[in-house]
Amino acid sequence: MDVQDYLKILQARWRIIAVVTVVAVLGALGASLISTPIYQASTRLFVSTSLGGSVNEAYQGNLLSQQRVTSYTKLLTGQTLAQRTIDKLGPDSVGGMSAKGLAGKVTATSAPDTVLIDVRVQDPSPERARDIANTLSDEFVVMAKELETPENGGNPPARVIVEQDAQTPTTPVSPNTKRNIALGAAVGLLLGIALAVLRDRLDNTVKDRQTVETVAGSALVGAVPFDKDMQTEHTIDFNQGNSSSAEAYRELRTNLQFLEVDNPPRVIVITSSLSSEGKTTTAVNIALVLAEAGKSVCLVEGDLRKPRVSKYLGLIGTVGLSSVLSGQATLDDVLQHTEHGGLSVLASGPIPPNPSELLGTDHARKALAELRARYEYVIIDAPPLLPVTDAAVLTAMSDGALLIARHASTTRDQLTRAVGNLHSVGARILGTVITMTPANKRSGYDYQYYYATDKSVPRMADNVASLSSGAAAPVVTASTVSTASSIVTAKSD
Repeated sequence: MDVQDYLKILQARWRIIAVVTVVAVLGALGASLISTPIYQASTRLFVSTSLGGSVNEAYQGNLLSQQRVTSYTKLLTGQTLAQRTIDKLGPDSVGGMSAKGLAGKVTATSAPDTVLIDVRVQDPSPERARDIANTLSDEFVVMAKELETPENGGNPPARVIVEQDAQTPTTPVSPNTKRNIALGAAVGLLLGIALAVLRDRLDNTVKDRQTVETVAGSALVGAVPFDKDMQTEHTIDFNQGNSSSAEAYRELRTNLQFLEVDNPPRVIVITSSLSSEGKTTTAVNIALVLAEAGKSVCLVEGDLRKPRVSKYLGLIGTVGLSSVLSGQATLDDVLQHTEHGGLSVLASGPIPPNPSELLGTDHARKALAELRARYEYVIIDAPPLLPVTDAAVLTAMSDGALLIARHASTTRDQLTRAVGNLHSVGARILGTVITMTPANKRSGYDYQYYYATDKSVPRMADNVASLSSGAAAPVVTASTVSTASSIVTAKSD
């Protein structure tokens, strides 16, 4: 993976990073708010020696003091001095702490090559921290004198002086809310990025052109963006404006017409791996967009288990394909003409007990052959491939199938198994279509066409549709070409 791949992951998974970061910051803030404030009181000790007045003796005394400092810092944090401090203050004054507990609150440090020792005591009570620090320092002065005094009497070679007494602290040293929040944000950001990358690595769904084409072994012929209005309407009015969904289907129509220029597919099955991937909506709108281009189209409701085409188009579904296949009616009896130009619909009819067997009969082959003879395009909405074999049976009788995959929902394994089901019956995959793609992902699947606001610049899809229907192509002038070229140069991917 290169830098661009990681940037794409961060862009796609930014919600994970944001949520983890916010949780970490809130956790750090909450921990800071519920933590007990800790105050710190400090004293400073000075260590001196008296070994004579000459320069050499003064130097030796300074070295001795520095050596003593190292040992004294150990004694200051020991339990012996802590117990002497407790005995001097009284158990109640130190909150009932043991010598071990008090020693844990004391730190002693010294800068290199100095004879100064900084003693710090931390406690929830500022007054108690001050009293402990002062008493402990005073007791250490006495303790150091006792330790340094020779057994036979005489002056000790080193002594300790309290250079600075502790004052009552006014500001707690812990918790440091600002530092904790900053640390929480940094940890949350790093953890969020790690989780985003891990989530992407573990994500087995199809989300890009390369994955779909590799798994399906066929080209990606269309990408339909997510449109919340289509969750309820399911159909697009191609005569009203140029929405992103409408343009996506027009591009899909163009790709279908040029899959094989000499022998373009005319009987096309629309299927998917599982349900809820948008196959029926895709089938209906492909039929509508082909009819918009002036083609004669028959939309067949080939899903004899859970038919939805007639419901989406507001047609009668009680008679149709199953009626024809069972010999109860002819195509002329059940074909329904719609208000959408050259679009006719063959509904599913009564749901049979044996759809797969019914679709595999010679009656089904004859019906599809008759529809091929009548219409320029026959679009068949078939059931999903993995639960049942109906779609594979229908595809074997047709020119091929368009395999629908839902963005970030269909897994590689599901798509692989669906492709295997089609190949097992010798069926042909015309191409794949990704549905419900995020709007900002469209440029990752195909090239965008940018249209000028000048009405003199024709849209490419309109030109193709006009040429396909035999109409004269719009006249393109030199100025028009110059305008379109400048737009593409400025805005194309």
